[in-house]
Amino acid sequence: MKAWRVLFLLPLLLLNGCLVTLQSPLPSGGKAPSALLGTWSGRDGWGGERFLQVNQRSGGGYQLTSWRERRERGERQSFSVIEHQHRWFFSLPAPERLGGNQAFGSFELTADDELVIYSLDIDRLSTAIGSGQLEGELVSTEEGDGVLLDSPLDEVFAYLDDPANAGLLVEVARFSRVSPQDE
Repeated sequence: MKAWRVLFLLPLLLLNGCLVTLQSPLPSGGKAPSALLGTWSGRDGWGGERFLQVNQRSGGGYQLTSWRERRERGERQSFSVIEHQHRWFFSLPAPERLGGNQAFGSFELTADDELVIYSLDIDRLSTAIGSGQLEGELVSTEEGDGVLLDSPLDEVFAYLDDPANAGLLVEVARFSRVSPQDE
């Protein structure tokens, strides 16, 4: 699958339009590691440079601004985070053309000061829904197929925690920190 086929509105999740969504955002009040804050740079599927800036919102939660060449034209998106079993997850509103709801994914911060973004494997989640391990449905959008998970969050995390489901998270993007003098 090619990464970044969709506009950069949901830069943290999109993998060929295959999007995992939840009906509700993650619980508010989750606190991300402070190293997440700041400006990040990476390449999209076409080789173009992309930037992300992550800020903490005064009322709680976080704000993501993404842009290509000019920050003032960047897209802004609020998102929530939660830590589960030493892994970070996030949710952010998905546009209606991608089924609405809350896009769901994961991230990690590496020792090399990189931000790595993960999506969940759509095919494996579809199989889990079909076998009754999770509740949800396949969602078709103009950008591709996705999955809407209806299971309670604790059941989703229990599924992700099962060693049989190792490898369910698929890397979709990798960003390097931009130093303040390079911004």
